[in-house]
Amino acid sequence: MVVLFLIGYTCIAMEHKIGVNKAAPALLLCALLWTCYIIDAPNILPSQEQFQAFLNGLMQTSDTHSQVVSYVTQVQIIEHLGDVASTLFFLMGAMTIVELIDAHSGFAVITDRITTRSKRKLLWMLSVLTFIMSAVLDNLTTTIVMVMLLRKLIANAHERWLYACIIVIAANAGGAFSPIGDVTTIMLWVRGNISSSGVIPNLLLPSAVALLVPLLIAQRFLKGELTAADMPAHEDVKEAETSTHVTPAISKQILILGVGALVFVPIFKSITHLPPFVGILLGLGVLWVYTERLHRKYSVSDSSRTTITNVLSRIDFSTILFFLGILMAVAALQCAGLLGKLAMVLDEQVGNIYVINIIIGVLSSIVDNVPLVAGAMGMYEMAVPDALDAVSPYVCDGTFWLFLAYCAGVGGSILIIGSAAGVVVMGLEKVNFVWYLKYITLLALSGYLAGAGVFILQEEVILPLLR
Repeated sequence: MVVLFLIGYTCIAMEHKIGVNKAAPALLLCALLWTCYIIDAPNILPSQEQFQAFLNGLMQTSDTHSQVVSYVTQVQIIEHLGDVASTLFFLMGAMTIVELIDAHSGFAVITDRITTRSKRKLLWMLSVLTFIMSAVLDNLTTTIVMVMLLRKLIANAHERWLYACIIVIAANAGGAFSPIGDVTTIMLWVRGNISSSGVIPNLLLPSAVALLVPLLIAQRFLKGELTAADMPAHEDVKEAETSTHVTPAISKQILILGVGALVFVPIFKSITHLPPFVGILLGLGVLWVYTERLHRKYSVSDSSRTTITNVLSRIDFSTILFFLGILMAVAALQCAGLLGKLAMVLDEQVGNIYVINIIIGVLSSIVDNVPLVAGAMGMYEMAVPDALDAVSPYVCDGTFWLFLAYCAGVGGSILIIGSAAGVVVMGLEKVNFVWYLKYITLLALSGYLAGAGVFILQEEVILPLLR
C-alpha cells in the first residue's frame, strides 16, 4: 500500500509531465488501496477494538472472512466516505456560491475599490485580506473567493500564479489561529482539545509571522506597477455585465447574500451542531430561490450565464473527484494502521513535542493533514489538569494541541497539494506542482519555521516569565 501510494503521489505531482489529469491517478489510488486493504484485512482487524465491538452486534459465525468483509464494507468505508462527502459537498456549495457571485459581477463591487496599481501594495492588500477572511470563514472558501477576485485584477497567468500561491500561504496561516478557520482546528475544537479563548491569542502572532516572512521575500520579485497589458481585457465582456437586469445594486445584493451565506456557516454549526456542509447548502438554497425569483421578474432566459443551472455546469468537478480519490486513499492507509504506526514511531524515536509537531506539519504538506491530526489525537489522550500537573502539554489548550493546530494548518503550505487551499489553486489556476516547488516551497517553509520559532519562544520564555 505504501509503494502504491508513493507511485500514485508521483503521478499526481507530475501531472503536467505525464499529461494525465491528477484526478485520474487519485481515483485509481483510492480503488487500489481499498482493494489491497480488504485483501489483508483478516490479518489486520481482529486485534482492533472497533472490530470487536462490531462483532458483538452480529450473530457470531465461524467465517472470519465474512465478518471482516462486512466490517470493511458496511462500517469503515461508509464512515470515511461520509466524512469525505461532507467536505466535498461543502466545497461544491462554496464553489457554486462564489461562481454565482462572479456571474452577477459581484466581485466588481470589491475590485472597483482596489485602485492601487502598485504590484507590491496589491500583494500586501490581498494577503492581509485573505489572512483576516480565512479566520472568519475558512481557508478553502476564502481561497476560492480571492482567486476569483485575482482574475479580475491581473491578466498575466504566470504573474497571477505568484499572487495565488501567496494567497494559499495567507489562507492557511489565517485559518490556523481560528477554531473555525481550518478543518484541523475544527476537529481539535469540537473534541475539546483547544478553545477559542486559547487558540486565538496563542496562535495569532505565530500565524502572522508565518505570512509576514514569505511576504517580505516575495515582494522582492514584484517591481513597478500594473500596466494596461497586465490588466484583464475588457473587450470580451461577459453576458452578465452587459445584461440590463444586472445593475450595480443587484451585484451588491448578490455579493452581500453570497458572503453572508458563507459567514453564516460557522454560526449555523455552533447553533445546530450540524456539519458545515448543511449550512452551506442552506445558504445555496436561499441564493437559488432569490436568483430564480429575480430572473423571473426580468424574464431572463434559462440559458443565461447568470442562472444557477448554468453556473453549476462551470464547477470544476475534476477537482472534486481529485479530493474524493486522494482523501479516500489516505483513509485506506489509516484503516490499515499505517498512519497510527507512523505516529508511534514519532513518539518513540523523537519524544520532544515541538519536534514531533514540526515533523507532522512537514508531513501534512505530503499527506492530508486531517488523518495526521486524527492519528495524533488518537495517540495522545487528553489530560485533566490537577495541582500536580498544572502545566501538562496535553490538557485543553495545552502546548501540544496548540502547536499541533499551528503546524498541521500552516505546514500544508509547503507543497501545493498539502492543503485544500493549495489544491483549489492548483485546479483553478492550473499551477503545476514543480513550479510551486521551485518558487514557493522555500518561502512557505521559511514562514512555517519562523512562526514555529515564535510559538516556542512564547511557550518557553515569555509565558513562564509572565507566570
